[in-house]
Amino acid sequence: MWQAALDATWAGPPVWFHGDIAYGNLLVRDGRLAAVIDFGCCGVGDPACDTVIAWTLLDGASRAAFRDALGLDDAAWTRGRGWALWKALITLDEPDPERAAAARHVLGELLTEHTVSH
Repeated sequence: MWQAALDATWAGPPVWFHGDIAYGNLLVRDGRLAAVIDFGCCGVGDPACDTVIAWTLLDGASRAAFRDALGLDDAAWTRGRGWALWKALITLDEPDPERAAAARHVLGELLTEHTVSH
C-alpha cells in the first residue's frame, strides 16, 4: 500500500490544501458542514492529503459517495490512502486508548479496501 502511494506521483499544479481535515476540525450546524477550522497544517502541493478523512470518518457507501463527489482519479485516491496510512501509523502507539483504537480502526479500513482493490 505504501509503495503504491509512492508510485502514484502528483504531476498537477500545486494547490492549497488544509492538511488536517479531521472530524475535530469540522463544525456542523443543523446537520450540515458550517465551517472548517485549524489551518495550522495548510500548505501548497498535492491535494490528496485532504482525502484522509475518507478513512478516518467515512466508511462503505459514504466513502464511495465522497470519492465520487470529489471526482478523483485512482492515483489521487492511492496517494490519499498513503497519507491515511502514514497518519494511522504515527498515532498507533498513542497513550490515549481512544486515539490508539481510532488508528487501529483506520488501519483496518485501509487494509480491507486495499485488499479488495487488488
